[in-house]
Amino acid sequence: MNTQEFVKKYGISRKNTDSVKWDGMAKSFDGRNDLIPMWVADADFRCPDAVVQAVEQFAALGVYGYTLAPQTYKQAFIEWEKTRHHFECKEEWIRFVPGVVSGLYIVIKALTNPGDAVIIQTPVYYPFSDSVKNTHRKLITSELVDNHGRYEMNLGDFEQKIIENDVKLYILCSPHNPVARVWTEQELIKVFDICQKHGVIIVADEIHQDLIFGDNQQTTAPIVASGKYIDQIVMLTAASKTFNIAGLQNSFLVTASIELGEKLDAELKYDALVWGNPFGYRAAEAAYRHGHEWLDAFLKVIAENYQSLKKILSQNDLIHVYPLEGTYLCWVDLRDCVPMDDIHNVVQDIAGIAVDYGEWFGDCGKGFIRINLATVPERVQDVGNRLLNAVKQR
Repeated sequence: MNTQEFVKKYGISRKNTDSVKWDGMAKSFDGRNDLIPMWVADADFRCPDAVVQAVEQFAALGVYGYTLAPQTYKQAFIEWEKTRHHFECKEEWIRFVPGVVSGLYIVIKALTNPGDAVIIQTPVYYPFSDSVKNTHRKLITSELVDNHGRYEMNLGDFEQKIIENDVKLYILCSPHNPVARVWTEQELIKVFDICQKHGVIIVADEIHQDLIFGDNQQTTAPIVASGKYIDQIVMLTAASKTFNIAGLQNSFLVTASIELGEKLDAELKYDALVWGNPFGYRAAEAAYRHGHEWLDAFLKVIAENYQSLKKILSQNDLIHVYPLEGTYLCWVDLRDCVPMDDIHNVVQDIAGIAVDYGEWFGDCGKGFIRINLATVPERVQDVGNRLLNAVKQR
């Protein structure tokens, strides 16, 4: 399926559907719901036909009581991980959580104590810092280094802060949101070696693991260095970003460690997370079993949208668009062309766009914006031209 066919078949208007992205902007954007929404990380495309059919088939039963996960549900995930990521996941390693963010809270509460230090690498998805602070842990940040337009980990700073603060847990974003890096296996080995040396548990948020571009290769955390670190790793992932089914609240928490697994099970029981949404079970299974072709076409749309946006914005040499290695989120640097205190005005008031502002991801993100590329090509082009013209007008 080519990109035009995909957009024609699956592109959909989500306005006036109670979409957070489209109809819920007012809270975050000064009461306005009239902006072009390029913020929340979900897509303006219908999910695969098989997912719709699975949900419709279950809905037709007319009974939506307490429901066990289908026996085939975990197996579909296991097969997907093996086929797409070369990860031989075992069924007993898998736990259900409603979402990756709720999973972060569960993992932090289960594996650390109040007051313990947790380290993250900024700029990074803002629920990371929220989950640490809201569970009364000590937030430690290590800033990524911008090396000529490509972010890298500052391993010296990372290790020093682990030692100084007796860090107990590290939250890895892989691929990294918002800077769109796909960490190489060698990069992961280096940072995992530091964690192993100091007894730090690794929590890998891999919700974007299927959204990889070009020659980049995602190395899922449990298989780094042929599984050398697997006993200190908890992985969180889902079909939600991959297939646009976040509203069905279905994610996976994975650990091979018996010790960590027992602590996680105790926390899950305490939080009464026994059953999931039955629609979510069926949607995720259908997506993993039948969504390969849909995903391949979706990735082509994202890649073309990125190139289109980059081409438009490159007309201004002072706007810097970062490489898109993974995710469908484009990281754009406006610091050389817009004063820090004027970015909201330029982007929101002049261009009429709703984006995630860089400072939401940490202080080191000030001056940047994150643009969601998971929409129809015409909208991406419109947004690119609006932003280009708004920078000229200021």
